Amino acid sequence: MRSVLLVDNGTLFRDVARSVLRRTNCQVLTASTGAEALSVARRAKPDLVFLDAGMPGMTGVDICRVLKAEKQFSHRPIVLVGEGEKERAEGERAGADEFLSRSYSEEEFFETLRRHLNVFARDAARAANADLLIAVGAGSVIQATRVVAILLAEQRPVEELITQYPEHGAAVSPKLMAPKIPIINVLTAATSAQNRAGSAVKSENMDHRMEFFDPKTRPVALFWDADALLTAPLTLARDTGAAVLWRALMNLGTTVMNPLVEGDRRQAFRLARRAMTRIDEVQDAGPRIDLCAAAFLQNRDADEGGTMFERHWAGRVIYAFAAALFNLHPQVSQGAANCALSGTVIRKLGARNLQEMARIAQALDAWNENAPLESAPQRAADAVDALFRDLGMPTRVGQLDVPKENAERMLEHALKNFNADPRREFLRERDLLREVLLAAW
Repeated sequence: MRSVLLVDNGTLFRDVARSVLRRTNCQVLTASTGAEALSVARRAKPDLVFLDAGMPGMTGVDICRVLKAEKQFSHRPIVLVGEGEKERAEGERAGADEFLSRSYSEEEFFETLRRHLNVFARDAARAANADLLIAVGAGSVIQATRVVAILLAEQRPVEELITQYPEHGAAVSPKLMAPKIPIINVLTAATSAQNRAGSAVKSENMDHRMEFFDPKTRPVALFWDADALLTAPLTLARDTGAAVLWRALMNLGTTVMNPLVEGDRRQAFRLARRAMTRIDEVQDAGPRIDLCAAAFLQNRDADEGGTMFERHWAGRVIYAFAAALFNLHPQVSQGAANCALSGTVIRKLGARNLQEMARIAQALDAWNENAPLESAPQRAADAVDALFRDLGMPTRVGQLDVPKENAERMLEHALKNFNADPRREFLRERDLLREVLLAAW
């Protein structure tokens, strides 16, 4: 059984400890002082450690520094939980593998836990001689399960299994040839990850996320169960729904598409937009099921001749910026990141694809053929901001408690995003993209 050590002198981890016991097969170890933490860690050798940075006396930073200096803990992940850039910087110097905001949600905590225990999930599956993987959760769980399937089957180092970014030239996604065991996905929230074959995993040791892709990891079955979907808190349902709606809207910015793709995209947008007006009905699973269906249709259109999302500049840049934003800041969801960036990016880059912006504005009743085409980006941006604002979502990055000083790091991450920029065109636009990103605050 895998073990997790939670160290704090108060109630920071009290509620989450019960949740770990309920939702995972992990043993929970606790300590309330520095001396006790070191004693428990050395005796039990936990697979993952969470430390409260602000403990009196021997702080979480101090404990981290001591443990990381010991050979047996040099490669075991330690997550520091604190507040502000000062504690984050202290944690990095002490060797912490990740920093989690003190105001974390339960889902943010579990995403961090699952990410660091992916390799342990692989070992557990291997020890059980597993011939089937069942993912119960939302996007992070489903993507992690695909990674487990890949790590079970492939014998090469992880660094050779992920998308490669040569200094010059296009990104390269390696072919993963080993057979994979089947996967069943049981959704607790809508996600376009449900029937895809790619997974993006945060890495603290790289300047971009780790991107895995293998068509053999697509699920053999999906379950949209009402009871399972109603277990997700409203905030998670709203955030994941906003991500689905955002993609549906971006996909309508298409000037040429075959009838099957057009049908999927129009229906996905109708389902997502209608569901988001009813998402606050917490006892009704209907809107959540509709969002699952919308996300499924978004993926199906790729099998019928569409792309994962349309190749207009606004959509590509929003996607890359948002991925960097929520991967670098655990308190930010994918849906919130998409919403916060959309208006600014459309205003700044929409002129590159006027016809596409006109179609997006038209879908929101903000443009018609009698209006000047040049007005489409501004109209689209205003309508998108109004749509997300009415849904209670942020429309500026500054609303997400993300310091503007982090923009440069976000930009570097965004420059390595295979889905948004496989040909690495963003590199030539670095200065412009920096300007656009800073304007989003």
